[in-house]
Amino acid sequence: MNNQQHTSQPVQIIGLGMSPTDLTAAHLDLIRRADILVAGERHLAFFADLNMQKKVIDKHLGALAEFIRQERDAGKAVVVVASGDPLYYGIGAYLSRTLGPGNIRIHPNVSTAAAAFARIGEPWHQATVVSLHGRSRKDDVLSAMNTGKTIGVYTDPVETPAALGAFIQQKGCPYRLCVFEELGSPGERIRWFSPAESIGESFATPNFVILKPAPGLEVVKRKPFIGMPDNWFVHENGLITKAEVRAVAISKLRLARDHVLWDIGAGSGAVSIEASTLVPGGKVVAVEQYEDRVEQIHRNKTTFGVENLLIRHATAPDCLPHLPRPDRVFVGGGGRHLDRILKTAAEFLRPGGGITVNTVIIRNIDRTAILLTELGFETETVQVQINRSRAMPWGDRLQSQNPVWIISGHRSG
Repeated sequence: MNNQQHTSQPVQIIGLGMSPTDLTAAHLDLIRRADILVAGERHLAFFADLNMQKKVIDKHLGALAEFIRQERDAGKAVVVVASGDPLYYGIGAYLSRTLGPGNIRIHPNVSTAAAAFARIGEPWHQATVVSLHGRSRKDDVLSAMNTGKTIGVYTDPVETPAALGAFIQQKGCPYRLCVFEELGSPGERIRWFSPAESIGESFATPNFVILKPAPGLEVVKRKPFIGMPDNWFVHENGLITKAEVRAVAISKLRLARDHVLWDIGAGSGAVSIEASTLVPGGKVVAVEQYEDRVEQIHRNKTTFGVENLLIRHATAPDCLPHLPRPDRVFVGGGGRHLDRILKTAAEFLRPGGGITVNTVIIRNIDRTAILLTELGFETETVQVQINRSRAMPWGDRLQSQNPVWIISGHRSG
């Protein structure tokens, strides 16, 4: 332990890799010179012979970050040891946000995903990796399976390989599971299962799963664009934002290529899928509360091969604080919760952001425009009335569709 006086210095966050054998001499030197060593209980056991203050990483991350900040400000040399690669589904991202990137130094190492794919000699540059650790993201797993991709899955004590196998079995997806138990330890074990075989199994922790599609699985995809025909989408009894209305609504969003868009009340996902073409460097988060419509979004996502679309089976506004912070928000449904949804969305919106609302309900027109103005938006309301040609015996006639009001609001940057 270093007992000399310290000036304030960066917190060293070191990736352990799969075991201490993955640490370099430089890593080990930083750890030995630390005043305070922060790690999970299992990882601290690797350094039991070192004489310094030790702090266990537990579920109270806010208190942990404050402890690290105070000790660093007091001039202590703080070293955090994290499993795998600290910035890849690790604590490094959280500490970067809370302590500030200028106050930390990240030392990357082999991630669990990289090690697992290496163990089976499988390239993973085109794989999708999903973390179920401490969260429920099975929708993301289903979306990836619907595209026929190989998938890496970080598990936890609740979202186990057996639970994942049961989910795959229920959805009828033609995938096999490769389960990696205690990677990098003497007890390391790698086993393959069908979904049905995995359901009754127990697995040592920590573990990681690779999902491989059945041989010959092919997914036929259509290239999406703005204003696709409605009948290209799986949807329920005409409950879809019509093509021309989608085009106008998406134009009112003023999307940039790196934006994050929330689509609240996503329905069939038609707006999400078309909008995704305008944010190739960003992402769209489709929020839908009804399970059958969530399934439709997954199917449509597969049809069009959309990769930057996240699907959340959840109810707004309660789910909104847990989503990636948006640059734009589209509300195609909201019902009696519309006011709460708009207020919550406005709270999390990035500076210069915008909200666009589609409604066919007359009372919602002024209500939405007034509320957006009160929330600091410059608002605009347009009515879209579409008439479509219909064949008659001696020519065509025009048949009117329901009018739709589009209320959009934007804040100055």
